This record gives sequence, structure tokens and C-alpha cells, in this order.
Amino acid sequence: MEQLSSSGWSSELLQSSKTIGRGRPTAREKIRQAYLEDKAGVKDIADNEDVRLFVEKEEADPEILRKELEAQAKATAAAEAEKAAASTASAVGSALIQSDTPAMPMTKRKRKKKSLIPAAARKRFKQRKGIESDSSFDSSDSEYDSDSGDEKPRESVAALLEPENIDGQPTALEEVVEAAKNVPKPELRREETDEIKVKLLKSLNEGDLSNDVAKTFNVPVNRLASVQEARSKLPVCSEEQVIMEAIRNNTVVIICGETGSGKTTQVPQFLYEAGWSHPDSDNPGLIGITQPRRVAAVSMAKRVAHELNRPEGEVSYQIRYDATTSSKTRLKFMTDGVLLRELSQDLLLTKYSVLIIDEAHERNLNTDILIGVVSRVLRLRAELSREDREKIKPLRVVIMSATLRVSDFTENKTLFDKPPPVINVDARQFPVSVHFNKRTPEDYVGEAFKKISKIHERLPTGGILVFLTGQNEITHLCKLLRQKYPSLPPKATQTEKVQEDKANELETHTEDLPNGQADVENEDVDLGENDDLAEEDFNLESEGDDTDIEEGFDEEELGSVQDAPLHVLPLYSMLPTEAQLRVFQPPPEGTRLCVIATNVAETSVTIPGIRYVIDCGKVKDRKFTVETGIQSFEINWTSKASADQRAGRAGRTQAGHCYRLFSSAVFDHEFEKFSLPEIKRMPLEGVVLNMKSMNIDQVVNFPFPTPPPRESLYKAEKLLQYLGGVDKMTKHITDFGEAMSLFPVTPRLAKMLIIGQQHGCLPYVIIMVSALSVGNPFDPNEGQHQKHIMTFVSEASDILTLVTTVGAYEYADASDSFCREHGLRQKAMTEIRQLRRQLTNIVASNFPGVDICVDPKLRPPNKKQLKILQQILTAGFIDSIAVRADVLEAGGGKGARHKNASGVAYKLMWSNEDAFIHPTSVLYVQEPPVMVAYSELTQTPNNTWMKNVTAVEAKWLCNLGKELCTYGRPLNYPLPK
Repeated sequence: MEQLSSSGWSSELLQSSKTIGRGRPTAREKIRQAYLEDKAGVKDIADNEDVRLFVEKEEADPEILRKELEAQAKATAAAEAEKAAASTASAVGSALIQSDTPAMPMTKRKRKKKSLIPAAARKRFKQRKGIESDSSFDSSDSEYDSDSGDEKPRESVAALLEPENIDGQPTALEEVVEAAKNVPKPELRREETDEIKVKLLKSLNEGDLSNDVAKTFNVPVNRLASVQEARSKLPVCSEEQVIMEAIRNNTVVIICGETGSGKTTQVPQFLYEAGWSHPDSDNPGLIGITQPRRVAAVSMAKRVAHELNRPEGEVSYQIRYDATTSSKTRLKFMTDGVLLRELSQDLLLTKYSVLIIDEAHERNLNTDILIGVVSRVLRLRAELSREDREKIKPLRVVIMSATLRVSDFTENKTLFDKPPPVINVDARQFPVSVHFNKRTPEDYVGEAFKKISKIHERLPTGGILVFLTGQNEITHLCKLLRQKYPSLPPKATQTEKVQEDKANELETHTEDLPNGQADVENEDVDLGENDDLAEEDFNLESEGDDTDIEEGFDEEELGSVQDAPLHVLPLYSMLPTEAQLRVFQPPPEGTRLCVIATNVAETSVTIPGIRYVIDCGKVKDRKFTVETGIQSFEINWTSKASADQRAGRAGRTQAGHCYRLFSSAVFDHEFEKFSLPEIKRMPLEGVVLNMKSMNIDQVVNFPFPTPPPRESLYKAEKLLQYLGGVDKMTKHITDFGEAMSLFPVTPRLAKMLIIGQQHGCLPYVIIMVSALSVGNPFDPNEGQHQKHIMTFVSEASDILTLVTTVGAYEYADASDSFCREHGLRQKAMTEIRQLRRQLTNIVASNFPGVDICVDPKLRPPNKKQLKILQQILTAGFIDSIAVRADVLEAGGGKGARHKNASGVAYKLMWSNEDAFIHPTSVLYVQEPPVMVAYSELTQTPNNTWMKNVTAVEAKWLCNLGKELCTYGRPLNYPLPK
């Protein structure tokens, strides 16, 4: 372009007659003219010797000029003719047609440089600019720059440079205006239809209570700055408005949020601040929150009270034998068993305005029953509220789950007619790296020990959480770790060492939780000690997966690893509450926290500071065989949902790591998606009795979230018929059954309390029932376990031995020294004492005319009372009778003589299996009786064992178990008397 602008040549031949006489062109016009000439191919003409160019300073020869003009005119005419022919002829090969008339030499067309801008970007640019054609992107491209074979003939230079061709073209402004007319109007992007969101919003705004009118009310809360800052980071706080609108407009709301999202602590606070439970609001009833475990109820109540910063007493808890409730209480945390007991006395739950059922994903027996009953209470409250709104208010229920397993609640038409809205809350989850073992070791406890050692010695700071299956495994691993690593730093004072020793002693006071209670936990019932485990020598040097445990850490983090003490703490359900709460306290300065726990730490509680999780993949579950009535705890693989919950524990405060002590193949093929609901693996006689006491006669039609096996319901109802609690014909509860439902014990034990009011036996019956409910108080880990039992032995029954033990404990003023001397668990004996007092008060308040009190100096029963107590035990376990196999084979004879019960088989009523008296029984070391009653059946790979055995005389059964007796021909021997 610079060369063209500086060239001093220009031909008058190329100038139109209209331009002659004008002044010299300006520099801008020269550049334009030179540009057009170059584009038209004039530059190539200069190279042709037959064409003469004239410099402006030279004078043109008129003759030559005339000839040139004539030649130019002919060339122009020929070009126009070719153009007209090309418009009608085929375009193929038209670029090669040559005219006979002289024409301007053809110039070589330059190939357009390929644009570096993507085609998609060019297309979007043109659409925004209003350009319809996609043939060109560069403004300098001519109409001939086409890759197609159809080319237009060239026009002459003179025609191209005619002023009318130039001036007649639209200006740039006109082109822009014209292009703007063709710009397509942008279409508004429509939001994609989210069916779930539409459904949720509809349910929020059109719920069954959306038309209710409520006055605005709020309660000011003055939280600490640190609490407010931590609270604002919880994911559930961002969903406060959605949650409160859903609760306001619906009777039932389901909230799904993983553990750590803050739902357990924050949703009650949302309700509290919105005026629920305030006496001046439209909903003055209490806010009730249920938890499946006692430790969770206590710890959550304390946490919420701290965050609300309210006067003492407004946030309370109630668990078995312990409660802080008062007239000031507005938020009440409790176990689901406590609420079930309240339901049996107040079906409408009139003192509550909102119920929050937490940890519904665990599918505990009591949680399922509670949800089913509450679904009917909601309807009753709603109907009564429409009749008299001032007298009774509608009840709201919030079901909270840590997983998305809510289809049993939302899709169950028998549970809720209208599917309740489901609100999903994202968890405050940091990334967690999951590491599988290359192989699955059999000795997972030893593998866990090695993994803990590697983490503690080689990885950066952070708490360790280990999941095992039971108490014996946990105590053994804690012992190994405490032997290898110190629990306190070397600079610890003597006072700190003494406090640590005292705290560790709490672990030895193991708590025996009640059998058959409403708030029974997964591991509460002691169905047999695993004596083999305590003796096992764990193979800590076994061949294991030595995968690089440092994967995922940079050198700087690994370089900061220090040789710190290991603060080891156990956590399981039978641990005393005070010892359980130690895991929530910060470890001593300079130590690493290591918690060895069962699945109690899976979802119910969040332990702060955990960065590493070691998962054995196993869980100890209760198994109940309906046909035989055998209960046992079996160790099996957990579910995938539970394994994911365990892994998530490592990502609460920072990025964490989960080390699974099994291979990925086992995880994919052996793990079920979800755990089996507890209602499918439990005896249900207590559940059926409580339902019938609420006038729910057709238990089969009850809206269970997951219906139990019909065989379990049928057998439970038959047992209640044997016990006299249910009428055989009408299936309705009897007056005797109504009395049985008053006691917080199983139906068998409740019957013993009712019929025990004879010959002064009731105080002893209350002790028997208390001991059977709590469990065996003797410590099985005590070296002289059997010797201690023999101190209080009763030759006729194991249960009567417990009566003697409790009486001696009370006579010794319930001292700790007595427990240590005789190998008793202090916590178990304290709980037996508390239950004994509770049952005595229930009897005194519900049975007029019965004069009874707790006598600490109760004398032992006499011989007559011992016989009556045996008969009372037989009546309670009338369907759990076993007969010696050799006596049956002898046709009613005496059978063989035996010195002890070792190897002596008994036949059960409901099974053909042989059962044996457990070696810990007092009847094991004497001649075995012909008939026995038992309270438990436990199964091992080799044998079936009977525990809590009582000798029974055959003649008692005719009077005590008429429903189960059949009569045949009289025997020839022995002769009738």
C-alpha cells in the first residue's frame, strides 16, 4: 500500500472524461485510486510490453490515444457480452472462456489467507452483526474469492473505476442501517423445567395448612459471636426460609442432609426463633426432638443450649432414669422410646406443637413405629383443630434423614396420603480420598492396629476414627495402642496423669443397657459374650496391604509430622455416659486423638477434629429367627450407605482420608445398598401390645414404613394370647393386657409383675424383672467370674441367684467396694436399683390396695416363696420350655443319670434342634432337671445355648399353660396316684 501511494504514475486513459479539468487529486484520493487499480489487476498490465503507460508529466500522442480508446471500448463491449452470456449459460468451466476481442490480461488470483478465528466464533459474530451470509469474514475479500467452480467474469478496469460505480454504492452508514434492519431479534432463553423444583414450590405454597392464618412472631436470640460465625457456615442455614415455609404450610416435611450439614442443631433453633413453643405465639406447644441413642440426645441438648445462649432450663433432655425437664422447657431432646411411652398415655401428644424425628435413615424399630403412629396422630389433630382451633393446634412433623433413602416415607400411601415435600440440604463436605486394601484380611482388628500405627507415625496431624464391631474388639485394640504409645506428653503434670487414670477407670464400669426397653439400642442386649475374642492373639505382623499410605500428601505436610502421644478413647453404647462424652472434649495439648468406636459414631454424633477414618467394613447386627425364637448378634458386612457415611466422617473440618480394610471387589459385590430395617429382625410382642393398648387392633394394617414379616406379627399375637394379654376370639386387648402395657418392660416380665402379688413375693418379683431388664450384672472379664456367681447361688434358678445378689448389694448400702469385691458392674447395679424404684412407684400408683416400698434391708425369700417365684418365672416364659431329650426318648421315664449338664441335650418346643444349658448357669454344675424354662437362646457355630435357666416341675404346666397343653391317653407308667 505504501508503494502504491508513493508511485507517481497515473494514466489519463484510466480517467473518465468527467474528471478532466479537476484539480490534482489529494493524497487520500491517490491511495484510494491506487488501491482500486491494484485490486482490478492494473499492476499486471504494467508488465505487458504491448501496453504503454504514460507518466503525468509526459504529453500523450493524440493518434496513439485514439487507438487506445478504441481498443478499450471494444474490450469493454466484449466484457459486457461475456457477462450477459454467463448469466444464461452453465457456470461450469465459465472461468476458462476467452473472448476473441482484445482484453485486459488475466491476473493471478491470490488465495485468501485462512482465518485463524474458529468458524463457530465467526458465525456468532455475524449473527450479532446482522450479517446473513457466511461466505466472508474479511472486508477486503472480493466477490471472486469463492472456492466453488462457478466464477463470474471480470469487469474492465474503466468500468470498475467509473464514478457512478463508486459513488452509486451505499455509504458505510447506509450499510449499517440496512444491516440493522435484518438483525434477528434475540430470543429469551427459557429456563428448563425442573419437575422436582416445581413440585417442591407447589407443595410449599399449596400445602394442607397453607390457608391457615398465623400472626407474625419471632423470638430474639443473642448468640455469642463465635457461635454465630460457625453457625453461618453450616449449609442448612442457607435453606432456613425454604424449611420454615415448608413447615408452616405442611403437616409433614422430610429433610435430607448428610451428617455435618447442621440439621440436628439448627432446625430446632429455626423453630425456636420463629416463635414455636412460645406461650404467646400461635403454636405454644413444645418442640420435641427424638434421637435413637441416649448419648446423642444428651450431647445435642447441651450443644443447642450453648448456641441459643438462653436461660437454663429452656433446652432440656429426657432419657431413661435421667431428665432435666421443667416447666420452663421449650425444646426437649429425648430418645424415641420416651416419646413412645408418652404416646401410650397421651395419644394426641397435646403438649407438642412440632416433632422432629431425627436419624430416620437408621430405620430403628422404635423410629419406624413412631413414624407410623404419628402419621395417624396428625390426622386426629388436624380434624380436632378444624373443630376448635383455639383448643388444639395442628401438629407438625419433621422427619430428618442423613441419606436419600426416603422412598419408604414418600411413596407409602398407607403412611401419608399426600407425598410430603422433600428438602435436600448439601453437606459441608470436604473431599475425602478413599483407599481400598488390595486384599481383604481376616484379622481386621490386627490390620486396624497396623494402619493406626502407620498413620500416627507417618502422616500429618489430625484425629483418627476407627470403626469396629463390638466392645471386646474395642477394649482389646485400645489396650494394644495404649501399651505402644503414651497417652500424655512427657511434660504432663502429675495432676494430669492422675486425672487421665481416673478417666480411664470409667471405661471399666461398663453400662448394661436394658433388654426389651423402648429405647433399646443395636448393641444393648447382651446375647452372649464372645469369650474367644479376649483370648485371641491378634496377628499384628500378618501379611497385609502395604499401599503407600502417604499418597495424597505433599512433602511439606509429611515433613511436619511429629512424634506425638496418642490419646486413645473407646466409644460404644454400653459405655457409661460420662466416658462417652470424653470424645467430644479436646485432647490434651500436643497429642493426637484416636477414637475406637462402633457404628454409634456413624451418624448419631459428630466428633470434632477427625481427619482419618479406618473402616473395617463390618457391623454387629441383631438376628432373630421367627420359627425358633433364637436371637443372636452376627458380624456381617455393613451396607454401602453406611460405608459412605463412615467415610464422610473424615471430611467434616478439612480434606480427609478413609482407609477401608477390604478390597473394592468385596465392596462392589458383597455390600448391600442399604441396611435391613430393624423391624424385620426383631421380636414384636412388645410392639403389638403397645399398639393394641392404643386401640390399633388390626396391626397387620398398620402403616409401617417397611412392613415386618407377617409371620413375626402372627407369632407376637399368639404369644400375647398365651400370656393372657389378647383375647383369642376378638383379637382385642384384655383388661389383663391393659395392665401389662403400663409397665416399661416386655410383656413376659409385665405379666410376672401382675401375678406376683401373692404370698409377699412382689418385692422379689420386682427385683427379678429389674435384673432381667438390665442384664447380667456380673463382669464376664473378671478372672473369678464363676466363683463370684457361686457366692450368691440359688440351686433352682439363675434368675433367683440375681435376686440374692441385688438383695446383698442393697444390704451393703449399695457401695462401690461391694461391687469390686464380688465382680459386679457398678453401673449395672445402679441401673437395676433405679428400675426397681421406678417399677415400685408404678405398682403403688396403679394398683390400689397394694402396700409396697423399696426395702433396702429385704430378707431373702423362704422356701415357699422360692417355689412361687419359680412358678411365676414359668408363667412368664411359658412358651420357652425345654425337656431333656433322653427323658423324651424313654417315653416319660426318668432317663439317664448325669453328674452335671455338660453334653446333656434338651428339646425345644418350637424347633427340632438340640439346646444345652450355658456353662455359666448355676444349673450346669448339678444334675440337670427334666424340664427347664429359659429367657434367652443364643447360637454359636457349634451349639444352641439356653441362658437364665430355671428348673420347672411338669405338674405346673397344666395350670400355667393351658393354651399350650394337649391331652392324650393315660400312660401305663407311672401309675396314677
